[in-house]
Amino acid sequence: MNFLAHVHLASHSDQAMVGAFLGDFIAPTAATSLGETVVREIALHREVDRFTDSHPVVRQTRQLCAPPNRLFARIALDVYYDHFLTKHWSRHSSRSLDAVVDRFYAAISQRSPLLPERARQVSAAMVAKDWLRSYTSDDRVSHAVSRIALRLSRKREHLLAAMAELRAQREAVEAGFADFYPQLREFVAQWRWWHGNRLFTPALPSSADAPTKPV
Repeated sequence: MNFLAHVHLASHSDQAMVGAFLGDFIAPTAATSLGETVVREIALHREVDRFTDSHPVVRQTRQLCAPPNRLFARIALDVYYDHFLTKHWSRHSSRSLDAVVDRFYAAISQRSPLLPERARQVSAAMVAKDWLRSYTSDDRVSHAVSRIALRLSRKREHLLAAMAELRAQREAVEAGFADFYPQLREFVAQWRWWHGNRLFTPALPSSADAPTKPV
């Protein structure tokens, strides 16, 4: 999932939102100085991404793209799902989009000195350019994907093509989101219940701890 979905799934507290954001930048074992909540939310971020990548609805949606583009459809779909989250926000949150986004921006800005350098750079750009609210616009979603493509060392045209193919089948992608996202929310609730009822110890670093998309 992309930034907005991770923030939304952690929007019950400032520390949780910070941890959810940091999941693309730092492993749980490297974040112990930031507190147990941040560590737990970084771990949950990784589990959310694994759940998403393996979910049948998500895998089927990627099949809408031509075979050469399907590997990159994962990145494009993550960003596009943020767009549909903004469109259907009231179904998934009792607080307004503005309220959640403003609270996250304040939380991440206040903790900027404590963040890893890359996370500090990305969060500063996110706040300055208001990335999270930009996902309300279909065109700006494509712009966000184009920005990611610029950071790919090769085959960036496949990411751009995947985004174009997903936009061309918007109704099918939106239907997939409507089916998938409530299941993701239920998965997150169950994970938090389980880890809230036992001592949480982050796993040792592995290859899965590396960021999964350019940020």
